[in-house]
Amino acid sequence: MDGLRGVAALIVVTFHLTEPLGTGHLDILVNHGYLAVDFFFLLSGFVIGYAYDDRWHKMSIGTFFKRRIERLQPMVVLGMSLGAIGFYFTDSTIWPLIHTVPLWKMLLVMLIGYTVLPVPLSMDIRGWQEMHPLNSVGWSLFFEYIANILYATCIRNFSKKALGILVLIAAIALAHMAITSPNGDVSGGWTLNPEQLRVGITRTMYPFFAGLLLSRIAKPTRIKHTFLWCSLMVALVLYIPHLGGARHLWINGIYESVCIIIIFPLIVYLGASGVVQTHTERTICKFLGDISYPLYLVHYPLVYFYVAWISNHKGVTIVQAWPYALLVLAGGILLAYTSLKWYDEPVREWLRKKWGKNRSCKKGIGNRAV
Repeated sequence: MDGLRGVAALIVVTFHLTEPLGTGHLDILVNHGYLAVDFFFLLSGFVIGYAYDDRWHKMSIGTFFKRRIERLQPMVVLGMSLGAIGFYFTDSTIWPLIHTVPLWKMLLVMLIGYTVLPVPLSMDIRGWQEMHPLNSVGWSLFFEYIANILYATCIRNFSKKALGILVLIAAIALAHMAITSPNGDVSGGWTLNPEQLRVGITRTMYPFFAGLLLSRIAKPTRIKHTFLWCSLMVALVLYIPHLGGARHLWINGIYESVCIIIIFPLIVYLGASGVVQTHTERTICKFLGDISYPLYLVHYPLVYFYVAWISNHKGVTIVQAWPYALLVLAGGILLAYTSLKWYDEPVREWLRKKWGKNRSCKKGIGNRAV
């Protein structure tokens, strides 16, 4: 499970590196890379259910949120800080007004970003209408917190039947949105307006609570070599080109609905049933799991530089861009690992001691819940 999260995080980075080279949503090389976020939501719901469902008799809602803040917020703060440090250096033809943003406004956006609360459109200092203009990926953490709040305050008390009904309704809403979308996909959720908030909520509700339901009803077996096969399945699903073309966008909407509603839960079930057989496989899975969340939070400040370079050199092809893309990917992995060891783990350890928590979490996939 940790290894699969790492594989998905790497694919997210490759999606963001190929996205600016496309002419639109139909011809991006890693066309469905954004579905990794939906996969993250499903993994998160599964792990939350596994780690916390049977512990509420000895844990308060306050304790739950302390644990989630401890797990999520240190890297959020670092990610926003990195975005702030690089902000003025990304002035380019795609963001020509960056140099006009006063320092106080940029710092205010950074401080709001530390809370994961979205900034209003009036404070869009980059020009992309992002909830978090210093680190775009913060939008998914905003919806992750919403899902956690819903889980802790009420949905954790749902019976399997009630939860199943909620998941069914959420699946129908997700499929409807994907099939009727103007672009024939589920992409979106990062802008603070009614339309994009609907996209973000819809993308969160099904996968997160389907993951929770799966953790309650699934009975994992023991399957060999699942990490390899599940990794290949994730890669295949996310790397497949856009389907249907511009004339039949609904075909792509059906594909994405099937991926999120059926294929992703299957992959998570297989991953939960996986048996790590060798030391090498265990090492790879641990490394990928360790860097997955830091990589997700630190890579986009680097991508801003990459996008600025592409915008300043019109007509850049994938052949010309791949050395720079590879540099950003390698730099993101190195920065993620460094951040994990020198910042994230020490800060989380400090918070654990400060809050005096009893660290009796289950071993395994619950320990690195995202």
